[in-house]
Amino acid sequence: MSQFNLDGKVAIITGSSRGIGKSTAEQLAANGGKVVISSRKQEPCDAVAAAINADHGEGTAISVPANISSKDDLQNLVDETRKAFGRIDILVCNAASNPHYGPMSTIEDEQFRKILDNNILSNHWLIQMVAPEMRDRKEGSIIIVSSIGGLRGAVDIGTYCISKAADMQMARNLAHEFGPDNVRVNCIAPGLIRTDMARALWENPERAELVNATTPLGRIGEPPEIAGAAVYLASSASTFMTGQVLVIDGGRTI
Repeated sequence: MSQFNLDGKVAIITGSSRGIGKSTAEQLAANGGKVVISSRKQEPCDAVAAAINADHGEGTAISVPANISSKDDLQNLVDETRKAFGRIDILVCNAASNPHYGPMSTIEDEQFRKILDNNILSNHWLIQMVAPEMRDRKEGSIIIVSSIGGLRGAVDIGTYCISKAADMQMARNLAHEFGPDNVRVNCIAPGLIRTDMARALWENPERAELVNATTPLGRIGEPPEIAGAAVYLASSASTFMTGQVLVIDGGRTI
């Protein structure tokens, strides 16, 4: 398991007070990493950081709330991480928004812009804040949590799918830019996972039945089933992988 050892590595995980982000932070810490828990509200972040510290030792996790729509908040997240740990080796852009559920003909301009700003622009901001030190050190891993929505169309989350396809292209572009400096950029594309954000999908009995019927494994996924991929992409096990999209969907896209 030495290839997956993250001793001495520091990771920022956005949207890590619950769901995929929380599971990712827990598994990065379990493999030796220092983790920064971040979402909008202080209390949930503190609770996750405290639980990780209880399991893996004080100082393993810190809590730095940030609203991904605020460039100043993201800069503070980066600054506080460097202040606490001295470096950033891994960035997991997991936080995202989807304020509209329904056909694109019914989406308001403000909702459309929020999806693009939070799911694309905020990732761009945060990556540009952490990439220079990674490039200087000639080492680093940037992971964007996208979605299989970026690989297929949808009638109910169309704008979200557009944003997730853009995240995949961002990874490809940045893999070209950062590759000469040995900094890797990859995406994870989950299928339907039992998270609060996807609740409108998996709590709908008809939709859940359809997903299960069209998924070879016959069920939706759980957050810990995505976290292992993040450990792989963060660790030396994946040092020859960049610009790629790792699909984890129970086989649904096939």
